[in-house]
Amino acid sequence: MIYPISAPLLDFLLLSIVRQQDSYGYQISQQLKSVSNMKDSTLYPILRRLSDNNFVITYDQPFQGRNRKYYRITEAGENQWQFLKNEWQQHTATIEKVINEKRIFQEGGNENE
Repeated sequence: MIYPISAPLLDFLLLSIVRQQDSYGYQISQQLKSVSNMKDSTLYPILRRLSDNNFVITYDQPFQGRNRKYYRITEAGENQWQFLKNEWQQHTATIEKVINEKRIFQEGGNENE
C-alpha cells in the first residue's frame, strides 16, 4: 500500500477487529496485513496503549500447551470506536468530494468562469 496509515486509523482498525470478535495478536496482525505494511513488532505497543487506555482488556486462553493472550473491546473501546468511525466517515466523504466533484474555482479565482 502506498498510502500511510496514521495512528488514529490504526486504532480504528484494531478496535474494529477486536469488536468483531476477541482476537489474539497474530490473528490481528494477519488481518492488518491486508491493508498495511505494518510489522508485527509495531502491533504490540499499540495493543498495549489501547489496553492502558482501557479500550481493550486482555485474557489468556490455553492453546496447544501454551497461553494465548486475547484482546476484547471494552465499553470505553466501543465509544472510541464509534468516535473514530464517525471521524473516518467524515474524512472519506471529504476525500470523495475532492476526487469526484468538478472544479469550483478556475485559475483566476473566479467561480465557474
